[in-house]
Amino acid sequence: MKIAMVSEHASPLATLGGVDAGGQNVHVAELSAALRRQGHDVTVYTRRDSAHAPHSVTTAPGYRVVHVPAGPARPLPKDELLPYMGEFGEVMREHWRTDRPDVVHAHFWMSGLAALAAARGTDIPVVQTFHALGVVKRRHQGSLDTSPPDRLRLEQQVAEQADRIIATCTDEVFELARMGVPRSRASVVPCGVDLEQFTPEGPMASRTAEHRIVSVGRLVPRKGFDVAITALAELPDTELVLVGGPDDGRLADDAEARRLLTLADELGVGDRVHMLGQVPRSQMAPLLRSSDVAVCTPWYEPFGITPLEAMACGVPVVAAAVGGLIDTVVDGGTGKLVPPRSPAPLAAAIRELLDAPALRQQYGAAGHDRVHTRYSWDRVAAETMRAYRRTANGRVSDDRKQAQ
Repeated sequence: MKIAMVSEHASPLATLGGVDAGGQNVHVAELSAALRRQGHDVTVYTRRDSAHAPHSVTTAPGYRVVHVPAGPARPLPKDELLPYMGEFGEVMREHWRTDRPDVVHAHFWMSGLAALAAARGTDIPVVQTFHALGVVKRRHQGSLDTSPPDRLRLEQQVAEQADRIIATCTDEVFELARMGVPRSRASVVPCGVDLEQFTPEGPMASRTAEHRIVSVGRLVPRKGFDVAITALAELPDTELVLVGGPDDGRLADDAEARRLLTLADELGVGDRVHMLGQVPRSQMAPLLRSSDVAVCTPWYEPFGITPLEAMACGVPVVAAAVGGLIDTVVDGGTGKLVPPRSPAPLAAAIRELLDAPALRQQYGAAGHDRVHTRYSWDRVAAETMRAYRRTANGRVSDDRKQAQ
């Protein structure tokens, strides 16, 4: 099958850890690679954000990345990209006149707008993965939400017009139902994990305290690193390693990094908080292996790949009971789920595991088994392909697409 992936801001070639570079980039890269391994032809369309970027790149796994000229050829925050989605769609439409895909899979709501515009009037089915819903973001961030004012309205249109929606967790299906999306048009396919890179065996990063907890994510307030720092005050002989954000040399210029370090100093744990900034993917597994517990404390989370990576390394996870984390972390089985934005329950759950090496080992082994059974990228790709085929076989009529 010939597959067009559309990921307007999240290039599979991007360095991870920046404000707009995280799980979606990993998802698009790994899913594309897995589909390619299964014999499919995959092209990823992403916005050209550098004047030096080539028109297209063929990656080592074999999928192609096309840099779409839409807007200025320089990095822009994703919340400023909406005005260029029409241009993005027009470029793809021209591409598809001579290189027609069998299915289009759009990632994020703005990619959905561009993909639907490019496919309008054709019989090319469009599958949508939102990765994050604006209605959820608005609920949790309120006035701090920097999304374009029209996001909720336009996201609703994408949900109504896409032929199928692939949700990454069951909680998202409930949110989609509130938006009027019939359950019959939604499939649940989770994110995956690289089982060759993330293993219990292998190099382990050194540490400077009796216990270590690790938390990974983009350095933005909604990731809840401040909750982990506050909990650390109740965990003596423990260090907290934070991974994400700009590279180490630019952390001092990052407002969120400064806020978190100030909080750590105020709580008297500044000497036990180690903020690493961006870390190469090759160093992530050794860092996770060096931890006693992986911590994930966002306000909300559409999925969350890092807990899977920790579980693949045999590390128990303590996570906020939100979004996709409710699906991936089995409370009392592979780790602990705690209320979001609640440092005291988080500290208590971590303390229980730090005091019980046998329990940590039990949870770690169960997490490793769960990831291998459910979350390999090859399995995710096979489930995604089933959703594609189901969409193509039961596609809405071209008349509906024309009417919209």
